[in-house]
Amino acid sequence: MDVVLVHPEIPHNSGCAARLCAATGATLHLVEPLGFALEDRYLKRAGLDYWPDVDLVVHSNWSALRSAVEPQSARSFAERLKLFSARGGRSLFEAEFAQDDLLVFGSETKGLPTEVFDEAQQGGERVYVPIRDCVRSLNLANVVCLALYTAMDRAGVPMPANDGSYRAEARERRHLPADVAKKNPRDA
Repeated sequence: MDVVLVHPEIPHNSGCAARLCAATGATLHLVEPLGFALEDRYLKRAGLDYWPDVDLVVHSNWSALRSAVEPQSARSFAERLKLFSARGGRSLFEAEFAQDDLLVFGSETKGLPTEVFDEAQQGGERVYVPIRDCVRSLNLANVVCLALYTAMDRAGVPMPANDGSYRAEARERRHLPADVAKKNPRDA
């Protein structure tokens, strides 16, 4: 199960998503353009010193993401899409998830681009987190966390084996996100 942030704008939210992906073992895909540099101190700070544990892949655009992840599953790219939106679709708590799903989130101010919704018409699903109608939206980092753990549980993805304890690792952990990010080799 992968997390995809399309055109994220706020480094703190992306850093929190990265830390979550380090904690769960999920891959984090960032689709450019980004509203920040990978060297941004707020991005680094939100991810703390867990950047070496993040499987981070940066894609130049939506098509590049598709070409990179499509061969990784027997299901079509569109069928794997779970598009998170503040408006419409199926409740997170009613949706079904599979282990190879792509949990896709849009930018903090604009949401998902039209091209992403167009592609989902071929089999993807729009998902929302229920909120009161007097609230416009939830924080992106909060929705990513809630969605990933819920989806993992529903899909039967094994949770990290941990009893709540922490074991410090003796290794150099002063990495920037830019140090660990992989550029999509299929980017044109």
